[in-house]
Amino acid sequence: MRIAIIGAGGVGGYFGARWALAGEDVTFIARGSHLEAMRARGLKVLSANGDLLVHPVQATADPASVGTVDYVLIATKLWSTDEAIGTAKPLMGPASTVISFQNGVDAEDKLVAAFGRERVLGGVANIAALIEEPGVIRHNGAMAMLQFGELDGHRTPRVTALEEACKRAGIDARVPNNINEAIWQKFVFLASLSAMTTLTRLPLGPLREDADTRRLFRQLAEEVVAIARARGVRLADGTVNAMLERLDSLPPEMVASMLGDLQRGNRLELPWLSGGVVRLGHELGVATPAHGFVHAALKLHADGRHPSARPVQ
Repeated sequence: MRIAIIGAGGVGGYFGARWALAGEDVTFIARGSHLEAMRARGLKVLSANGDLLVHPVQATADPASVGTVDYVLIATKLWSTDEAIGTAKPLMGPASTVISFQNGVDAEDKLVAAFGRERVLGGVANIAALIEEPGVIRHNGAMAMLQFGELDGHRTPRVTALEEACKRAGIDARVPNNINEAIWQKFVFLASLSAMTTLTRLPLGPLREDADTRRLFRQLAEEVVAIARARGVRLADGTVNAMLERLDSLPPEMVASMLGDLQRGNRLELPWLSGGVVRLGHELGVATPAHGFVHAALKLHADGRHPSARPVQ
């Protein structure tokens, strides 16, 4: 199976390394020092599930040099979605499939507009991983799962083929009955966790234990559920309670990646997380005061640390 991965960061690097070591024909589309390090020393993954090293590794900055592939997987930050679509075009042949494993809820619509609904699968990545240094991926914790499926919910040969490739690579892969619901369930969790940990500059533990911050967690999640339902996504009545139960099961030191980006002075996915909730709320007539506050409080750092700010501790 030929797989091209656009974005060799935490998500793309971890799962791509597992596929490559299982014998799949994997090419990473990358650039800069990360690409140079992979070419020189291979791609290393440090993980509680077992360290990995892919060396030599197929990696390039030029998608046109790869040719067409069976699956194009997009795993970039959300602000790079349009660029990633352009990168994907030389990789897409008549039978190619493209899947976004990004955060947020906008990617599928953009992929359908660019390539047609018949070429797109929906995807969800559940993993905490990042580039620790060029050529090295750090996987935090043991959770590493992919969900994917047809946008209309049917089981098709291309879904089964990718599922089998995941099994060969030892990847926990699931095909939900409704991938759209799975995408929104993750968004409920991620938008709320990103908002809370980044706004307070604190890990999950104290936020879930304090009554007021726990109540704010609930309000943030309820706003996203209301948006989903207004868009016709049938999330279960217990979605918010299930999210809070999940928060209670996670390590107390856990933070969202957006907090790490804020601390490093990097660009934030805020416009597609809390900002996306606010935008959709305006479009659908759904009130989103909690996410509106988070977006307003953080928006001046959305393009990187504001020049008037001191480094975040």
